[in-house]
Amino acid sequence: MVLPVTTLDELFGAALMVPDAIDAERAAAVRARHESSYTRYALVDRGNYEYVDDPNEPELIELMQRAAERATGRTLAPRSARILRLLPGSYVLAHHDGIREDNPVEVTLDLSRAPVPDAELHYRRRGQVYFRFPCLPGGLAIVERGVTITCNHCYVSKLHVAASVVRLVVTLRDSDSAMHTTRNTSR
Repeated sequence: MVLPVTTLDELFGAALMVPDAIDAERAAAVRARHESSYTRYALVDRGNYEYVDDPNEPELIELMQRAAERATGRTLAPRSARILRLLPGSYVLAHHDGIREDNPVEVTLDLSRAPVPDAELHYRRRGQVYFRFPCLPGGLAIVERGVTITCNHCYVSKLHVAASVVRLVVTLRDSDSAMHTTRNTSR
């Protein structure tokens, strides 16, 4: 994977998208390893999706960490990892997202089989969408978070009956931070 030398701050508000971060075979292997591990989240006022917390994917998490470190110029360490699977009718609302007071970096790797129209990941600054990450199989999004940044995974239309959006989301924090806080009522 070749990453640009541009820093996130030089780009639009600390957000970056990298296409083709991994190949389709590697993504398929990850999907297969976790196929029977999903838990359903269905508090419909917050989201409707499936997830796997703390997936055992050290190589991918390290790849994502290195990409984020190059892009941000920060020394980072993983704080949490979760695989999300959105099927037709799935979504994650912005108010489901927690407040991030320690300015972490969130890295999302799209492990989907195929692109799904309109199944975007939106990052919002003070409620306004400023960065969109489409369903881009093999693609990677790197976003510096803070107290004004929330995200949501858009509704996957039931018109796409075979749709399956799979994303590995890793939250990284500065490795020299002694304390990290997240006010998140979703977990």
